[in-house]
Amino acid sequence: MAQYTTKFSYCTTLVTGLFLAMTFVGKLSAQDWPQWRGENRDGVLTAESLVEKLDTLRAAWEQPIGSGYCGPTVANGFVYVTDLVSEPKSSERVLCFHEATGELAWTHQYPVTYKVGYPAGPRASVSIDEGRAYSMGTMGNVFCFDAKSGEIKWSRDLDKDYQISESKRMPIWGLSASPLVYHDVVIFHIGGKDACVVALNKLTGDEVWKSLDDRAQYSAPILVQQNEKDVVVVWTGDSVAGINPTDGNVFWRYEFKPRNMPIGIATPIVKDNHIFVTSFYDGSLMLKMSDEKMSIEKVWSAIGENERVTQGLHSIISTPIWIDEFIYGVDSYGELRCLEAKTGKRVWESLDAVPKARWSTIHFVKHNDNVWMFNERGELVLGKLSPEGFEEISRKKIIEPTKAQLNKRGGVCWSHPAFANGSIFVRNDNVIKSISLLKNPKHIE
Repeated sequence: MAQYTTKFSYCTTLVTGLFLAMTFVGKLSAQDWPQWRGENRDGVLTAESLVEKLDTLRAAWEQPIGSGYCGPTVANGFVYVTDLVSEPKSSERVLCFHEATGELAWTHQYPVTYKVGYPAGPRASVSIDEGRAYSMGTMGNVFCFDAKSGEIKWSRDLDKDYQISESKRMPIWGLSASPLVYHDVVIFHIGGKDACVVALNKLTGDEVWKSLDDRAQYSAPILVQQNEKDVVVVWTGDSVAGINPTDGNVFWRYEFKPRNMPIGIATPIVKDNHIFVTSFYDGSLMLKMSDEKMSIEKVWSAIGENERVTQGLHSIISTPIWIDEFIYGVDSYGELRCLEAKTGKRVWESLDAVPKARWSTIHFVKHNDNVWMFNERGELVLGKLSPEGFEEISRKKIIEPTKAQLNKRGGVCWSHPAFANGSIFVRNDNVIKSISLLKNPKHIE
């Protein structure tokens, strides 16, 4: 009996140890990317055991897709992306692939007629929440799917329902801001008549509230906290606004009208109650949320003479990254810059990360002390950003630029990749790829 007990204890210890080891391995890499810019919309990656030399990276799988600006999202073993196809007629598609194999799980296709510039395909990333997938097409076609089966739970035509085109408020490049799920609602930045921002019941699609009469922009809404209250921050075509996500009431609004046209694409970034936004024509704006009342005030702004003679940061597509007391981002022609967050003063500038060109782009993702940078040439760059400069650790081209998004300089890769479960999921206008970033990729099934 004693011997049996000893063996039982040993086996129990062994099984427990194996379980803990498997759990630990899972924790090293397990991190879904269920919405735009990751779990918290902040471009932060927490996975461990990732490679630091990129020369050996190889695609685990690759699948053909059509054109589009939409960045992939990943949740619960599936990868979601949208695209545009022209045969047999112009249609947008929502595609779902198995994360492990790339096998197509389901797809939904619907006809669409684009009345926008740069008609390469849909823009907004698919948002996943509690087993549902929420998509929004360029012209405002919204769907709620069962995320696993693709069954349509509900759909809306936001262009028609909110008179966006009819009131001549459709943005030049269509609707682009990825939907934000908050508790029982899904929030859309659309620029409709008396409804710049709308919240729909996430289970039924019924309107819960609408807010603001601003023009729409392309920037995705984010959720922050101010004075222990949840606030949805939306950078519209006319202002930066803080909205109560439960009823749509406006906590505060800072007017920020563009001198040319609404062109803000970058997502607002937030640190220590400060909000930073940047756009191609209108430069940089730093705001501070009061820690005593629901209000906001300007800290500083910096705008250049034109798109070539710039001040601060004039970003077009990429969202900057805020590390400690400094902000790093890409200026109007590809200049990687470091700004002092407190003042907006430029600390340094580099052209080493991406070739100089109008609208040149890098997507930034913070990972511990390193930064993963995916540039428009299809290169993945691992490096460090500090007040001392840009330090490159490793670089590898992982996908080819394509011309549907921009028929210049041999094409571009403007879609934000997803970093999930130890892999990067990246697309151009022809394919979507999964590439493991793990030091030991065999640990991922």
